[in-house]
Amino acid sequence: MESISTKNAVVHFNSEVYTELNNYIKTKKPSKIFVLVDTNTHDYCLPKFLERLESDEIAVEVMEMPNGEEHKSIDICTGVWEALSEYNADRKSLLINLGGGVVTDLGGFVASTYMRGIPYINIPTSLLAMVDASVGGKTGVDLGALKNQVGVINEGQLVGVDTSFLDTLPQNEMVSGFAEMLKHGLIYDEAYWNTLTHLEKLDISDLDRLIYESIVIKNQVVTSDPKEQGLRKILNFGHTIGHAIESYFLENADKTPLLHGEAIAIGMILETYLSTKVCGLSNEHLAEITNGILKTFSKVEINKADQNHIIELLKYDKKNSHGVVKFVLLEAIGKPKLDCVISNDLILEAFDYYAN
Repeated sequence: MESISTKNAVVHFNSEVYTELNNYIKTKKPSKIFVLVDTNTHDYCLPKFLERLESDEIAVEVMEMPNGEEHKSIDICTGVWEALSEYNADRKSLLINLGGGVVTDLGGFVASTYMRGIPYINIPTSLLAMVDASVGGKTGVDLGALKNQVGVINEGQLVGVDTSFLDTLPQNEMVSGFAEMLKHGLIYDEAYWNTLTHLEKLDISDLDRLIYESIVIKNQVVTSDPKEQGLRKILNFGHTIGHAIESYFLENADKTPLLHGEAIAIGMILETYLSTKVCGLSNEHLAEITNGILKTFSKVEINKADQNHIIELLKYDKKNSHGVVKFVLLEAIGKPKLDCVISNDLILEAFDYYAN
């Protein structure tokens, strides 16, 4: 697959990942190389990665963090910053983030802030990170259960998408990443959406092509609006309510935490319903989108008490301004609309639609 140029970096695929990564190291000659992994990628991805890494006698240090969204925190950042300092990392050191979205988001933030910024490279190992978290330069961590409240936009030096790492993923993680691919179709390309909702016509050999297409869509959006002043906001479709649901399930001990994509799938159904009320989306498209998402994602019970708490969390959404919650909704598949204001009563209606 041909490499994709982003605004400040390049996304390389499969065998090209290691050719370009090793060329980068030979050319830039970092003072030290640090590889950030979590407990899962340490066991399942790191050995293969280190076999392909040519460090030219540059010292390589591995730093391991716990896996899971609950560890995407300032406390973990502090531990990584301290480890970098203890290992005498300087501004010419290189940080390689080998992992899913938690590792790439947190590692990118650590690199962007350590000594006011050191170079970093993302090697995403989950489907979610490949199609979403590793592209576009968004880095950051959660503030308690509130998603991505602290961070910066700063692209890495390159991105390496080696789809063979997907062989290490459990099924639920693959499904989680698929939500972002569905979103890319809904906000940008109806033909892509139609392909994704008819997977029975495809086989596993088509996966690389679909991942590539998702990255192309995301890159086209973020390249035109790198700082999220306008068009890039469309990538938040399903995320206004979805992030609130994810946060609520994460912070409540009596709930089973949802993976990011599981929460976003619910958010997309709810926000599709809202789209029929304020943007003129047809009921036919509502049914098509709902059924398309529920082909892959199981329903989750969200009772009335949960709904009110989730609505309360909407005030923390990063698209808000002047105390007003703003949604990205759909006028049609592939035609999003920005900055929609929705009443709480309509949101409760959307929850009723999802439940029934």
